[in-house]
Amino acid sequence: MSRAEPLFLDAPGGARFCLYHPPYGQARGALLYLHPFAEEMNKSRRMAALAARRLAARGVGVLQLDLHGCGDSAGEFHEARWDGWQADIKAGLDWLQARLDLRPGLWGLRLGALLALDYAARAPQAPARLLLWQPVLSGAQHLNQFLRLRVAGEMLQDGGASGGTAALRARLQAGEVLEIGGYELHPALALAVEGVDAARLATPPCRVDWFEMVPEAGRPPPPASARLVDSWRVGGGDVRLATLAGPAFWTTQEIAEAPALLDASANAYPGPA
Repeated sequence: MSRAEPLFLDAPGGARFCLYHPPYGQARGALLYLHPFAEEMNKSRRMAALAARRLAARGVGVLQLDLHGCGDSAGEFHEARWDGWQADIKAGLDWLQARLDLRPGLWGLRLGALLALDYAARAPQAPARLLLWQPVLSGAQHLNQFLRLRVAGEMLQDGGASGGTAALRARLQAGEVLEIGGYELHPALALAVEGVDAARLATPPCRVDWFEMVPEAGRPPPPASARLVDSWRVGGGDVRLATLAGPAFWTTQEIAEAPALLDASANAYPGPA
C-alpha cells in the first residue's frame, strides 16, 4: 500500500488541503470525503483515515478534503459558507476525475453527508455514488444541537441565566458572529445550514450506501432515516440502508474506532483485498 499523498487545491480564498489515497492496483472507483461539522471533524479523523486506507486497498482512490475554513485549509471558520463548500466539492471531484479518469462519488459523515446530498441534488452531473455515514437529515436540528453548546456554557458561567437557542438564533438573524466551542459561527453559514433538509431534496440520482451506528447489533435504524429511505425507494432510488453496532465516534470523549463500519464500507466496493 502506498502512503497518502498530501496536496493543495487552488480555490477562491486560498488553497484547500487534501490527502489523496491512491487505489491499489487498477482504479475501480473514486470517492471524495466530506468531513463533519466543527469539533466532530477532529473526533472523526482517525476513522476517516482508516476507512480511506481500506477503500484504497479495494481499488478506490480517496481524496480527503478539508473544506474552506476547516482543518489545514485556508481561511478561518467564520469565513466558511455553504455555497463555498459546494464549490470545494466541485474542485475535489474535478481533481479526482482528472487523476483517475473515473467519475467520482461522494463519501460524507454527519453534516458532510447532508452536504453531499445537497450537492448531488443540485449538480449538473451527479456523483457516481454516495457513501453516507450517520447522515444529518435536518440542518436546523443540527444547528440547534450546536447552539446548545453555547447555551450550556452560558448557564454554567452565569448561574442559569441564558436566553436559550431562540435568543442565539435572534442574534444570528441580527448578523452577529457567535463563538461556540472555540468556533466562530457566521450567520450566513448558520442560516444556510438551517435551510437544508434531506427530506426536501430530490431522490439521489445514484446508488446510495447508508450506514447508521447503533448501540447494539440488530437495532433498527432511526425512524426518520427509515422513512426517508422508503420515500427514496418509492421514487426509484437505489438505496441500501444498514445499521452497525459501534460507538458514536464523532462525539465520544476519547478517539474511538468502529470496526464494523470500516468492514461494511470496504465491502460496499468488492475488490481484490
